[in-house]
Amino acid sequence: MVDLAARTDRLDAYLDERGLEAVWFAKPNGFAWLTGGDNVVDADADVGVAAAGYDGALRVITDGIEAERLADEELPDAFAVESFPWYTGSLAEAVAERSPAPAAADFDVPGFEAVDGSRLRQPLTDDDVERYRELGREAAAAVETVCRNLEPEDPEYEVAAGIDISLASRDVDTPVVLVGGAERAQAYRHYTPTDATLGDYALVSVTAERAGLYASLTRTVAFDAPDWLEERHRAAARVEATALAATEAAAAGTLTGAGGGDSDAVPDTAGDVFDAIRAAYDAVGFPDEWREHHQGGAAGFAGREWFAAPGSDEPVRQPTGYAWNPTVQGAKSEDTHLVAPGFTETLTKTGQWPAHAVEPVDVDGISTEPRELTAPVVR
Repeated sequence: MVDLAARTDRLDAYLDERGLEAVWFAKPNGFAWLTGGDNVVDADADVGVAAAGYDGALRVITDGIEAERLADEELPDAFAVESFPWYTGSLAEAVAERSPAPAAADFDVPGFEAVDGSRLRQPLTDDDVERYRELGREAAAAVETVCRNLEPEDPEYEVAAGIDISLASRDVDTPVVLVGGAERAQAYRHYTPTDATLGDYALVSVTAERAGLYASLTRTVAFDAPDWLEERHRAAARVEATALAATEAAAAGTLTGAGGGDSDAVPDTAGDVFDAIRAAYDAVGFPDEWREHHQGGAAGFAGREWFAAPGSDEPVRQPTGYAWNPTVQGAKSEDTHLVAPGFTETLTKTGQWPAHAVEPVDVDGISTEPRELTAPVVR
């Protein structure tokens, strides 16, 4: 169950700041954040079948097809469910008719402002963190179970299907499943699975979702490892370690050595962390690799709540999930970590997969204490 008191406190502050009377969420991750429930029927749709709102009271508006099911199976008792006949209009029209105004929404409602749901969802609350820990363990266990049984002749799409099934058996969805064998993992950063066989090694990258929370991870399995794989993976891992250390410093407002960091400004920004990431690529001998793929960023109620990029002003908050995913051609290092006051915890960890101690690059303002990060498996 979500902490509704914490949600409504944030929403009260948001409404007061904006001079609004109500705010509504119909995108699946926004609906899940506010209610803890699922408003998805068509997985291809950007907007779900119901909108959850707050106007001093918690409300859900949906059509008559869905109202009873949502009330019975998806929503806390605190939500009043209102329905409209499915044949009389759209969800947006129903919200516009029934909501006090002025109002905001995370989907297109005539006359309403747009709401940045990402900033409302950060930082995570205690109940979010507990559910995130469970998701991270389940996702890692499912992916690692499949990866331990890979063979060089396995087609990429069969590996992806196995991951889908393994996660589905744990009530976890898979919005992203990338499987790249040796040839395609070197050629592309997004190795969407094909009928190509794995060959000498494989990269498996997954983003898993349950109850609106998202966790991402990558596992490397080598059968006949190329000579360069260890060096490139280690380089990517050092960038990930640096990103984590920079995130901790930025959240505390002490990131000073990579182009950002004013000790009087808490928190620092995603742009400051990105500067540390770029410095790390320089230090490990692959200065231009950051240009080839995004580096990740904050996670939680989206695969990435934001991506770190040059000059980004997104605040670095805690406790929040962070999924950094640096790549060096043919290699990738990625897990989802909880960065909280006083500690950092790897969420996508089972304790059953090899790890190695990785030192962050020495950037002013961050700790260079080694991090235990995921290592390749060599079979």
